[in-house]
Amino acid sequence: MKRSDSPTSPIRVLLVDDHVIVRRGIRALLETEPGMEVAGEAQNGVEALDQIKALQPDVILLDLLMPKMDGIAVTRRVIADNPRARILVLTSFAADDKVFPAIKAGALGYLLKDTDADELVRAIRQVYRAEPSLSPSIARKVLQELSRPMDRPPTEDPLTPREVEVLKVVARGFSNHQIAQELVISEATVRTHVSNILSKLRLASRTQAALYALREGLASLDDVNDGR
Repeated sequence: MKRSDSPTSPIRVLLVDDHVIVRRGIRALLETEPGMEVAGEAQNGVEALDQIKALQPDVILLDLLMPKMDGIAVTRRVIADNPRARILVLTSFAADDKVFPAIKAGALGYLLKDTDADELVRAIRQVYRAEPSLSPSIARKVLQELSRPMDRPPTEDPLTPREVEVLKVVARGFSNHQIAQELVISEATVRTHVSNILSKLRLASRTQAALYALREGLASLDDVNDGR
């Protein structure tokens, strides 16, 4: 996705939902929010892929249950084409067969539609900064799943002390720039450490890394939900 380079550039959001009333409501909210604009809308998964390609939005606000192609399939397609894409799921469904596939597919955030307006805006900003954002109920559900014993260790090559340190800060929702400032290292070094962490832990995204840190006691639930 094309990032908004200037600090004054608005965050461009694509609304993907098959319900017109939902899109209108979110559009009305975002149009009053400083620093945000609605780049476009899509009412099904196929249309979403076309709009993403044409508009290159900063954040994709995505429903899961849609005609023609569901949100999980859209997420997989988008992330396969661009692993840096920012996808925030906004759905009514908290079932395991929706939550876990969406996160594994690469969604950075997962919110339920009963989320209040302030939380939605905050989540959009977090996801734009490549920081995970999960509804508390979803975070608890994922934590319960992660608390189950693993069939095998995530890696035969353990994390180095520095990688563990970086992982702890990733779990706090910090961007690469913020991690670099926190640990007094370069952003290039941060990117290398994050890449190594994901590879060693066999994870697909920073969200999964943050949840791994929660399970291993390297971070708390407040850390994940209260990133800068």
